[in-house]
Amino acid sequence: MTYNIKELANGIRIVHQEVTHTRLVHCGFILNIGSRDESVEQEGLAHFWEHMAFKGTHKRKAFHILNRLDSVGGELNAYTTKEKICFYSSTLKNHFNKAAELLFDITFHSIFPPKQIEKERQVILEEMSMYRDSPDDSIQDELDEMIYANHALGRNILGNTMTVSQFQQQDFFDFISSRLDTHKIVFSVVGNISYQKVLKQIQPLLEEITEKRSLYIRSKFHQYEPTHKTIYKDISQAHCALGKPAYHLHHPKRYQLYLLNNILGGPSMNSRLNMALREKHGLVYSVESSFQTFSDTGFLGIFYGTEESTAPKARKLVLRELKSLRDKKLGTLQLHMAKEQAIGQMAMAEENYAALMLVFGKNLLDKGKIESLDSIFATIRNTTAETLQDIANEVLDEEQLSFLTYLPQ
Repeated sequence: MTYNIKELANGIRIVHQEVTHTRLVHCGFILNIGSRDESVEQEGLAHFWEHMAFKGTHKRKAFHILNRLDSVGGELNAYTTKEKICFYSSTLKNHFNKAAELLFDITFHSIFPPKQIEKERQVILEEMSMYRDSPDDSIQDELDEMIYANHALGRNILGNTMTVSQFQQQDFFDFISSRLDTHKIVFSVVGNISYQKVLKQIQPLLEEITEKRSLYIRSKFHQYEPTHKTIYKDISQAHCALGKPAYHLHHPKRYQLYLLNNILGGPSMNSRLNMALREKHGLVYSVESSFQTFSDTGFLGIFYGTEESTAPKARKLVLRELKSLRDKKLGTLQLHMAKEQAIGQMAMAEENYAALMLVFGKNLLDKGKIESLDSIFATIRNTTAETLQDIANEVLDEEQLSFLTYLPQ
């Protein structure tokens, strides 16, 4: 993997990888700002900012922003997480200049027109209603709220009805002024374009941005208490979730936990949870376990839906699989196959150049470097069955799990 990194005088970094066997260029701004950086009164503001970036700049109205890349077959998009906001695009290589300039404009020169705020407010309130009506989505948010109680990581990225209904233009300017740090911004490019062409287009624009340091420091997550909760809803089946905090982004065993989670309930059909709950007993349509890292903590969760009458049996089977990983070491062949599966999935993910572009940006922000896949593969290949069993006993302790269940009214 060959890539280029350049840091400008104002702290903004550019990362680039040229891929010649594609017609496309994927590029985007990744900002180290997310929903966890909001105060209680600002809940949902980062996500609202993401929406409003497309609604007007000093030189463009909403239509001109949306039409700029659509008219040449490109894509313009954005998303907000607990710790990041990303504005990104995919275009044919000959339209890179348009894409880069447009992304620069919406990232740094949005004006948040009051009339557009009112329109987008209704869109976000509708989005919140959709989430509440979807138990698959809402149960994940509510489990976060249980696990990270009284902490910003537990608050919904979309915000709540009260805060979203009150935001005004100045709130966006104040939030950006207090949180934006030019040393925590990366412009990432992956595609069929040379490093020199990228610098020629984007460097003069980025050098216009005045260096800015933010005094804001994230509040770390410390205290966790396992919680059990059952909620009755207007739904037709039981939705179940269980989870707890896990390893953070810089933990030395994070990739080993990634491997263990893949064995437990990863995306493949042969995961232990899928084999037990779906293939053997036919209790669920889908079941998954999810491992996610943050800068100071992490999250491991298991999610599935089943009939109300079979929910107790499904939970028993889930806990049995957790106990099996705690009590029994993987055999040599099992471990080898699990490693090859995880490595194969990572290798295929690298072929998604749009996703790789975002990974590069997040790697630079979080770790100050780009981790090579070869080094990650080596970590996974060197993982022993004893290490996985130790992690299982640490992370999959049944007594430390929080349980959330939605049942039909």
